[in-house]
Amino acid sequence: MMYLIFSFSAQTGEVSGELSYKVSYKIVEIKDEILHENKGYEELDYEANAIQFYVRKAAHMTEYFLLAVAVSFPLYVYRVRGFWLFLLAGIFCVAFAGLDEYHQSFVAGRGPSVRDVCIDSSGALIGIILVQLFCWSTLHNPSSSGKKKKSRNKKRRRS
Repeated sequence: MMYLIFSFSAQTGEVSGELSYKVSYKIVEIKDEILHENKGYEELDYEANAIQFYVRKAAHMTEYFLLAVAVSFPLYVYRVRGFWLFLLAGIFCVAFAGLDEYHQSFVAGRGPSVRDVCIDSSGALIGIILVQLFCWSTLHNPSSSGKKKKSRNKKRRRS
């Protein structure tokens, strides 16, 4: 995940903008097909440009969400949970976001942005929270552990 993030950050501003425009245009095109709007190229282009910023920021959040999941699961398995999971995984993801923005300052047409670090960090926070909830709910599911215990007790009584 870190390599993927680094690769996207290494793209020039022009290449990165072109990629996000293509994704934005595809979204608008699919919406047009589903809703049978039959818009022309100019209208689709206008809508794609209007949502391009949000598509870029959603991509930032998604990258760091996935990074946080990739970092948080192993930590949780090794019994780093609760506050310590938020602290360790959070510091790691925020530090990487900061380094990523610093890296972008050396790429043509790109620049560092504190706003992007905040957006990246919010994606990471969501990832950490979801890992915490998912792991906690699977390990502490009272209905599944209770059923297993009851079925074991019934088998022992029959024997």
